[in-house]
Amino acid sequence: MQPILSLENVYYSYHNLKGETPAIEGMSFQVMEGEFLAIVGPSGCGKSTLLSIISGLLKAEHGSLSFDPCLTIGYMLQHDHLFEWRTIYQNVILGLELNKNVTKENTDYVLQLLKDYGLYSFKDQKPSQLSGGMRQRAALIRTMAVKPELLLLDEPFSALDFQTRMTVSADIGNIIRNTGKTAILITHDLSEAITLADRVLVLSKRPSCVKYELNVSYDIERTSALSIRNTVQYQTYFNTLWKELSDDN
Repeated sequence: MQPILSLENVYYSYHNLKGETPAIEGMSFQVMEGEFLAIVGPSGCGKSTLLSIISGLLKAEHGSLSFDPCLTIGYMLQHDHLFEWRTIYQNVILGLELNKNVTKENTDYVLQLLKDYGLYSFKDQKPSQLSGGMRQRAALIRTMAVKPELLLLDEPFSALDFQTRMTVSADIGNIIRNTGKTAILITHDLSEAITLADRVLVLSKRPSCVKYELNVSYDIERTSALSIRNTVQYQTYFNTLWKELSDDN
């Protein structure tokens, strides 16, 4: 298995009239092809800044970021940002329109995704007619429509209530696994991280670096979030991450 992304000794600071605020200091890690990586850390430690650097929205001040220049990246944000004046179908093909890539092959692919994830019968409805969980599925399909090789997920479930969040995060985790995509998930939810990810990175408080790495595996399939959370392995992983985060306070 080859790294799809490598960060080496990355630094980033925010600058304003009052001076410099270091956000990331000496960040180094790799992401392997097909891996689901979760990143957790104290509030304000620079998790979203890190995704912005990976996506190219921000440029690292020092250090190196290595990946195939042809790598396609999809970014799923905290809020679905679906446009109310467009139907669900029109929303999910937005990226294809912006890339001038609305071909029959791609629209057929989108229609199949809508069928696979239970939204086909809602494709002509407006976002306000869908539940929060359905809107997040639509947002994922919009991201998947451009066939990204790397998915960046910036707390995409945080706006959902607990029960919906648990169900939708498990569904989307299974979608990502079944399609073989590489994913990086930013989350404050330790349970979510160890339920979905193959590996969890714990960041230190700002300026952040990787302070701990946890490999995650279970003896059962990850088809049910509840089943995972009832395992002894889950409890062990949770306690380990809780201790690492508590030690940083």
